[in-house]
Amino acid sequence: MTEQTIAVIGGTGKLGLGIARRLAIAGHRVLIGSRSAEGAQAAAADLGHGTLGLANAEAAAAAGIVFVSVPFAAQEATLREITSHVQGKIVVDTTVPLVPPKVMRVQLPPDGCAAMRAQRLLGTDVRVISAFHNVAATKLMSDEPIDCDVLVFGDDATARGQVVGLVTGMRLRGLHAGALANSSAAEALTSVLIFLNRTYAPGEGGIRITGLSIPAHDGA
Repeated sequence: MTEQTIAVIGGTGKLGLGIARRLAIAGHRVLIGSRSAEGAQAAAADLGHGTLGLANAEAAAAAGIVFVSVPFAAQEATLREITSHVQGKIVVDTTVPLVPPKVMRVQLPPDGCAAMRAQRLLGTDVRVISAFHNVAATKLMSDEPIDCDVLVFGDDATARGQVVGLVTGMRLRGLHAGALANSSAAEALTSVLIFLNRTYAPGEGGIRITGLSIPAHDGA
């Protein structure tokens, strides 16, 4: 993979920081976005690896690919903030529709899943891809091998392939998992994993798909 400028919106959260870290180590120029530029700058200074901190809109405008890593309650407001800056780009949405306090219960939104909601809010000129629903943030912050898969969903197969490539560069196995609507399965599974990890604590369980024949360029 060649170096790209990638923004991680909501990059001061645990998952966002983990994604930013892995992308930066893979050799990309990474911009951490936050509602507060100062907060983003502080997070980037702590994370290192050449990351830079900017306000959300500035980070989205400066990047070619934009990851969005925010809680479900903040998804709509965040997407509206960056909409004008991501037209024609790939947006990788990691949102899981968790509704506290019952986060161990599947509660999918009226759109069918958070990814389809993102596509509706951003418009048809944005290639929305969804991924990273089932990988613990703490694992992304470590240097240890991660024994779980990243399911990647999207209606644009080329854009989906680009994100699978990014995942591979982050030293995980990314898998093409079909249409954006299929993201509902991974989003729902997050609540199941939360239940399992609490039931069999301490747990950081993820998912691993077995029995696949994966080309070398498609997964680690």
